[in-house]
Amino acid sequence: MQRPAWRDTFGALRMHNYRLYVAAQFISNTAGWSQRIAVDWLVLEITGSVTLVGLTIALQFLPTLLFGAWAGVVADRFPKRAVLLLCQSVVGVLSAVLAVLAITGNAHLWLVYTLVLAIGTVQVFDGPARSVFVNELVGPRHLRNAISVNASIFHLGALIGPAISGVLIVAVGSGWAIAGNVVAVIVGVVALLAMRGHEMLVAPRAPSAKGQIREAARYILAKPSLFWTMVMVGFVAVFGMPMPALLAGMADTVYLTGAQGYGLYNSLAAVGALTGALLSTRRASLRLRTIIIGAVVYGLLLMSTGLAPFYLVFLALLPTIGLSRLLYMTASETMVQLSSNLAIRGRIMAFWVMVVVGGQALGGPLMGWLAEVLGPKTAMVISGAVPAAAAIVIALVLARSGRLRVTVTARRGRWVAIVPKVAS
Repeated sequence: MQRPAWRDTFGALRMHNYRLYVAAQFISNTAGWSQRIAVDWLVLEITGSVTLVGLTIALQFLPTLLFGAWAGVVADRFPKRAVLLLCQSVVGVLSAVLAVLAITGNAHLWLVYTLVLAIGTVQVFDGPARSVFVNELVGPRHLRNAISVNASIFHLGALIGPAISGVLIVAVGSGWAIAGNVVAVIVGVVALLAMRGHEMLVAPRAPSAKGQIREAARYILAKPSLFWTMVMVGFVAVFGMPMPALLAGMADTVYLTGAQGYGLYNSLAAVGALTGALLSTRRASLRLRTIIIGAVVYGLLLMSTGLAPFYLVFLALLPTIGLSRLLYMTASETMVQLSSNLAIRGRIMAFWVMVVVGGQALGGPLMGWLAEVLGPKTAMVISGAVPAAAAIVIALVLARSGRLRVTVTARRGRWVAIVPKVAS
């Protein structure tokens, strides 16, 4: 497939409703990640424990494991815009309460954990509806480009948000970083209300029926492009995506740079992510091989960062982590969306969110504990080694099951290829 012309790199943005959505989504998602990091740092200030920071990450994402599948059913059955408006409004109220508690010095640990769990529960239902809502805004012609842009925004926010949060924590404190999310939520609600309803291609709602979650699970198991992509993303989510906890440990105990260094580390990762966001919209083709190689590259870069012998080498590697992570995750999400039927896509994306977000819920405490027991540098090496090893094993399993073999060539643009075996 030929790469799009430069003028079509962001072709989906020609749609009025999608422009509103992208602007609001970028602000809301960046502020949301900024709030998550501010809460993590707030817990670190209260307790001094990286393990409890990991538990905070788990509470933010744990509801996804419990209610994620049902959220997909809601996304398929009910109007997506109405679901998003309700979820955003509730998150805004809960975030405002959390910000006031932090600013006034009343943010006791149990209160923080309670509000974090409540926010995470509401956001479970926001994710799948938001993913499928993109199709209603742009239609089939611009869907591929819009999915890539949307995925870029999500993962870009996951890297830029912590950088902004680090600056705000140093300048005005964690509470005000959390308050910024309240403003962002208001912007998102206004943008949703301002969209032109007559320009939307509203998808038909799925009828109420038994076994809809099982139907989606069987659909995933039957399609290798869905199943193996989600398996690999699961390893990355558990081990490679709780990076904020590891970078907090680096700043706090390894390089002794505090919140300022923490903000710098995330800013450098965000620089790489900006480049990755542009490159992801110009991807001409997408195969399962792309997902496998991307996981290996991301894992190797995480390992290299943990093994960095000098501080400057550590800093230089952080942009490559941001670049590789964004390219990998946008490729994976695009593969999942384009491999699923529209009538069941809400439930498929619910499983996707369960893997990505739920994996972080499991990985947060695990990587936080490893950082305390083995040290942040060793934990970062492990965070990259496990996904890279898993991707290599999966590649060998796929090659063996499909009577394929992996070849390494010097051909430009195709160093690794998976080709049929030659009969002996």
